[in-house]
Amino acid sequence: MLTSPQCRAARALIDWSREQLAEASKVSLRTIVDFERGARQPRELTLAALRAALEVAGVIFVPENGEGAGVRLRKVVL
Repeated sequence: MLTSPQCRAARALIDWSREQLAEASKVSLRTIVDFERGARQPRELTLAALRAALEVAGVIFVPENGEGAGVRLRKVVL
């Protein structure tokens, strides 16, 4: 669903701090910090909230395809 490296990479792509992600996702900052450093695995509902907030901000999550899961930015059509 969402890995800690994907979460860190997604934040970097959209230039969000952990605080901004916490606000957008309604997930506690402590949970995000612990998740991103690998100290805790949040519940599925929490991971879904994090992912949804990042997707609204323009992140696309790339599924495992033999090379590993990843992230990229949504293409902006003008």
